[in-house]
Amino acid sequence: MSSGKILVSMLLLSALLTGMAIYYMQVYGFYEPVDDITGAEQIHLADAQGTLLPVQVSEFRGIDAESSPLRYRACFRLDDPALPAAAQPYPDATPLVGPRWFSCFSARGLTGDLQSGAARAFLGERNILPGVDRVIAVYPDGRAFAWHQLNETAEETKVIK
Repeated sequence: MSSGKILVSMLLLSALLTGMAIYYMQVYGFYEPVDDITGAEQIHLADAQGTLLPVQVSEFRGIDAESSPLRYRACFRLDDPALPAAAQPYPDATPLVGPRWFSCFSARGLTGDLQSGAARAFLGERNILPGVDRVIAVYPDGRAFAWHQLNETAEETKVIK
């Protein structure tokens, strides 16, 4: 085997390994599970004044990443699916696609259900991070999903802090 073939083989192998590492870091590496108890305690609904209304949650599963505030996803069940009447609707809810391995969260399914009215979106917490809102989608049977979404302040400044 000539030195040229060895050099090309090493370059191809290093490119393959680099590609695999980048893929792993994007799909798996940055995400961390959210503690079930802590995550469930952090689920709230907001009213029109921004006051956080407590909700009881069970079967919580969540993921998050420090690399981006938009990587938060959660699936859970509301113990009392009858929401407080004061909960503020979130009109422009747009679920963001999560990693495929977090199978309880389907952005495509949620988007369709929000558009058809099968699910309703509410403000979970305004500016949970600067320029980022927590949105909660709720089904009549108590299934609920949460994600972070940029709000108008982030859109105006084009900056996430």
